[in-house]
Amino acid sequence: MSTRWKVAILGATGLVGQRFLQLLENHPWFEVTTLAASGNSAGRCYGEVANWMLDTPLPARFAERVVQEARPEAVDADFAFSALDSSVAGPIEEEFARYGLPVVSNASPHRMEPDVPLLLADVNPEHIGMVPEQQRRRGFSSGFLVTNPNCSTAGLVTALKPLDDAFGVEAVSVVTLQATSGAGYPGVPSMSLLDNVIPFIGGEEEKLESEPQKILGRLCEGSFEPAPLVLSAQVNRVPVVDGHMESVSVKLRQKAGMADIAAALADYASEPQRLALPSAPKRPVVVRTERDRPQTRLDRMASNGMAVVVGRIRHCPLFDVRFSLLSHNTIRGAAGAALLNAEWLVKNGLIQHGRQSEAVPEGNRASLVSESR
Repeated sequence: MSTRWKVAILGATGLVGQRFLQLLENHPWFEVTTLAASGNSAGRCYGEVANWMLDTPLPARFAERVVQEARPEAVDADFAFSALDSSVAGPIEEEFARYGLPVVSNASPHRMEPDVPLLLADVNPEHIGMVPEQQRRRGFSSGFLVTNPNCSTAGLVTALKPLDDAFGVEAVSVVTLQATSGAGYPGVPSMSLLDNVIPFIGGEEEKLESEPQKILGRLCEGSFEPAPLVLSAQVNRVPVVDGHMESVSVKLRQKAGMADIAAALADYASEPQRLALPSAPKRPVVVRTERDRPQTRLDRMASNGMAVVVGRIRHCPLFDVRFSLLSHNTIRGAAGAALLNAEWLVKNGLIQHGRQSEAVPEGNRASLVSESR
């Protein structure tokens, strides 16, 4: 790309906002021009208000940047990433979209709305075909809303998609072991989590049981048709910093051998891989054959944290197949997923320079609205 897109990060001081900055520091297409946060942080230097928690240093150019209040008229950008807390994200994101800025959100309020794509670019890329319909319904000009799923959902559906394409997925049982960074900072108090496992995360089971149906469903005639699968989820918070582990059992519509299942997972690729988008992993799913992998410390950064690592693929006496999967919850499950979504939106002409033009060039509309799974 010869020209770079200007990016605003809403909720820039939190853990996911920090991860956006880390991933965007040397991005070939995008340049961070605005850091936005709550009124308490606005007007101060980012380095003063952000409690930097990542394992790479805070770049000096971001540390010295003055934080803006999260208001659209204060933002100099072609589009915005939202890492806002879900308690405030809904109306703020809507305001930005109505003002004319595309919003690529990691927050939950708009995920299940009937005209908002719940997108993982290498799982359901065709769902961006809903954007023109959303703009029509809501009276947006160049702005729109696109979300990525819950961090545990992101890993799960990335592994389910190849199986659904090859054999059909009928039912899923999943038990998660979720990292502390999923709770943000300061997150779960240390006295509650050290030497402990907490078998409850508010709203998490409900998201795991509903979001995959929308993601794996079809876009058809201006609406999302949910995938006909049943999910049962049980979630746990564990004393790990990053990386969500999930134990998954799957009932398939078409019976398959374990070797065929492993091959379907390992060989899966989608549009971001074919286009070699900057943040796309070479393979969305990495299959490990060792009996004790994946492991959190060893595997969470596979493909720079963007791959889902699957191992222990074996017969399930209750369903058809069971396996363990690991995904990096603040990269694949949050900022990295949103970044790949934005690259896919740019590639399809939905994010453009400035705010004056229509969101989708006329020649692209037919290819975007697809009825494929």
